[in-house]
Amino acid sequence: MNSKKISAVTKKVFTFPFWVKAFMYVFLIDLSVVFLYPFLFMIVTSFKSPTDIMNSTVTWVISQVYYQNYESAFSSLHYVGDALKTVLYCALSTLGHILVCSFVGYGFARYNFKGKTFFFMMLILAMVVPLQTIIIPEYLLYAKLGMSSGFGPLVIPTWFGYGLKGALFIFIFRQFYLSLPKSLEEAAAVDGCTPVKTFFKIAFPSSVPPIIVSTVLSVVWHWNDYYEPGIYLGEETQMLLPMRLPRIFSAMEMVSIDADALLGVSEGIYTKGVAMAATFLCVLPILIFYLFFQKQFRQGIENSGITGE
Repeated sequence: MNSKKISAVTKKVFTFPFWVKAFMYVFLIDLSVVFLYPFLFMIVTSFKSPTDIMNSTVTWVISQVYYQNYESAFSSLHYVGDALKTVLYCALSTLGHILVCSFVGYGFARYNFKGKTFFFMMLILAMVVPLQTIIIPEYLLYAKLGMSSGFGPLVIPTWFGYGLKGALFIFIFRQFYLSLPKSLEEAAAVDGCTPVKTFFKIAFPSSVPPIIVSTVLSVVWHWNDYYEPGIYLGEETQMLLPMRLPRIFSAMEMVSIDADALLGVSEGIYTKGVAMAATFLCVLPILIFYLFFQKQFRQGIENSGITGE
């Protein structure tokens, strides 16, 4: 009887009048357009020919599909080599974040030690302080250590629980371990497991939700980051894929409006179509990565325990 009452109440709550449903659908469609418009504009523009780009009346319906934009963008980005470098950089940084931040988060969640409150406050402070405010002393520190150039300042800090958004990942793992039953670890201690062995045998394998969440966020943020790599990776051979986009856009702005120059697209002359094609090529790997892990990412957000103690 009680279940029937609950079912009736549920149906009553979720049964809306037609005008309410219509308003909700219109609102959701408008909201989706806001998010999808830049992406659709990028794709359509990337296939525009120089003639269509010069024609102000051509916005969404193009006269021809112009694949040469992608050919120019592919060669200008040094796509294969730079993409492999970027993937390796993201993989090493993400691996460091997952292993170390989970270990530090477990310590904050399970152990009481002197200065724990102070260190946790410093962790929260590291989450809210922008990198731009501390980049000068950070650069001077790495310069004294002989790491003012190269991938060292970008990858090594992630293996010490710092790096890009490292404090946030520690916080995510801490929140999850707070919700993990202690009985599992107590049983492992009875069987003779040391604290470190308990972490790697019990706690870490159980933390799949925060691992997925942290992996997706770390890969996306490292892939899209331009600020720190722009400071430490100054040589041509060290450049990552997203770092070449500003050069293409700068070259595009320098192109003359003269029709003959614009229509004669050649190496070194970039139209808006080439710039949009290059942007799409930079976004494509991370888009594919997210499409594969979107379901696990949503479930990880729900199960990681980051919304409560």
